[in-house]
Amino acid sequence: MSTSIHRTDNVLLIYTGGTIGMGHNAKTGALEPLDFNHLISSIPEFETISTKIDVYQFDPPIDSSNMSPKLWSQLVRIIAERYDLYDGFVILHGTDTMSYTASMLSFLLENLTKPVILTGSQLPMGQLRTDGKENLITSIEIAAAHHNDGTPIVPEVCIYFNGRLLRGNRSTKQNAEGFDAFDSFNYPHLCDAGVNINYHERNILCPDFAKPMIPHTAIDPNVIIFSLFPGIQEHLVKPMLDVPELRSIVMRSFGSGNAPQEPWLIEMLKHASERGVVIVNISQCVAGSVEMARYDTGYQLKDTGIISGYDSTVESALTKLMFLQAQYTDNDHICHFMDKAIAGEISR
Repeated sequence: MSTSIHRTDNVLLIYTGGTIGMGHNAKTGALEPLDFNHLISSIPEFETISTKIDVYQFDPPIDSSNMSPKLWSQLVRIIAERYDLYDGFVILHGTDTMSYTASMLSFLLENLTKPVILTGSQLPMGQLRTDGKENLITSIEIAAAHHNDGTPIVPEVCIYFNGRLLRGNRSTKQNAEGFDAFDSFNYPHLCDAGVNINYHERNILCPDFAKPMIPHTAIDPNVIIFSLFPGIQEHLVKPMLDVPELRSIVMRSFGSGNAPQEPWLIEMLKHASERGVVIVNISQCVAGSVEMARYDTGYQLKDTGIISGYDSTVESALTKLMFLQAQYTDNDHICHFMDKAIAGEISR
């Protein structure tokens, strides 16, 4: 099977919004979006990049707190319609929901054979100490990087920030102020960029380059994130779990997948599972995996029909359920695919 592909030496830069493209309002002092085409024209380093860069700008740009399934589908369409015209795609995105978007795109872009790199910054591009310039330029270089046979080095959805290239559906925002905003606690970096860009190819997905990328735009958001905590009250939780439209729950449990042994809680979760709600057990810890058979407080959850989310991030479990619910009406199919890695999102 030949794996050589046609190269264009073009990268598409998709500006959705976020701090990287903002400037200060002269009257209020607040940050507001700027025209990104104008902004990059003032960056002299862009003239030294050999790859041709085109820009697609959301109009108007959005704060990433307003990211939504509709906009995720829009991103898929933008990439799919231009897929053959570019070697890779760089998405500029606010940091608050970047891990959610990266996770969702990893599922919606099935058999992705080109890099899709999300990046942004903690300081606007126009500020003297900005981290945006390095994040952007290195992301473009990674999006254009390829092997001798023309295949891209990193054909998956990633986040690049502060010298780290992370698998998108393994990433979590860990710092609201520092330049090291993201990390992937349960999966090693795909590359580390210092003086040189060092790719760790054993950690990078290898798709079937002979098969086409299959874009998906259908998303079913009837899912909630439910965090357990000491003192949780039945009368506050029950109405949420009884909503008829609810199809799945990402349950954030303690440690390796444990929950309070309140009879009402166990019965409520069992009832939800029996009426067809898929419940995925995710640890509240940023590192480690759910092992429900490890302690009795986790084993009882397993008996209710709850399934393990293993070492998935909350962002990945949530978006994977939204994706699968739009593909399948049969919960058995959803549970089957939640139990296996479909885009490198869990260690299975």
